[in-house]
Amino acid sequence: RIGLQGVSGNQLRSARRSLNIMFQEWANRGLHYWEVANNNITLVADQAVYTMFRSTGDGTSDATAVYGVDDVLEASFRNSNVDTPLTKINRSSYQALSNKTSTGQPTQYFVQRFIDKVTITLYLTPGSDQAGKFINYYYVKRIQDVGDYTNATDVPYRFVPCMVSGLAYYLSQKFNPQLVQQMKLLYEDELNRALQEDGSSSSSYITPKTYYPNV
Repeated sequence: RIGLQGVSGNQLRSARRSLNIMFQEWANRGLHYWEVANNNITLVADQAVYTMFRSTGDGTSDATAVYGVDDVLEASFRNSNVDTPLTKINRSSYQALSNKTSTGQPTQYFVQRFIDKVTITLYLTPGSDQAGKFINYYYVKRIQDVGDYTNATDVPYRFVPCMVSGLAYYLSQKFNPQLVQQMKLLYEDELNRALQEDGSSSSSYITPKTYYPNV
């Protein structure tokens, strides 16, 4: 697409680096539903903070670590397969809680996204009655790096056209700058179509609540 002939080993390595960078940039494009997964956290008495690691090879022995976690979307307290939804709160709301060491069945959670890990902080802090029970949660995984040249890419077939267009755009910046604008337009067009197709096909209905004061 950008006119390269007789591709060398250096150009292949450059293409692999560009593809990895593009996959990382896709994480800033919103939620990708093929990267949503489900897992459980086993609760420990008097422990409010649980750690999930993004990167591999960090030497952790934490039993709660799930590699590749980027964010937690929703969570529930699970007791004998009965789920009670938890409310996701932000840092300010968590900071405003007066007694963060109060124990009991968790009702809220706060997610922090660091460079090397993601943590989930529960409120209330699980007590002895909650120990051994679970927090069931859905989380967003990062798109896997390309790795070996023989690997299959970690994207569904719907995203193959925009992946190819995107790689051409990234490589044009290095090897054929005259085509950058043209390749960018093609890439954005392909990516927008893929993002519109990705997602849930269920319908949502919003009905306003009618309220008659002093009647």
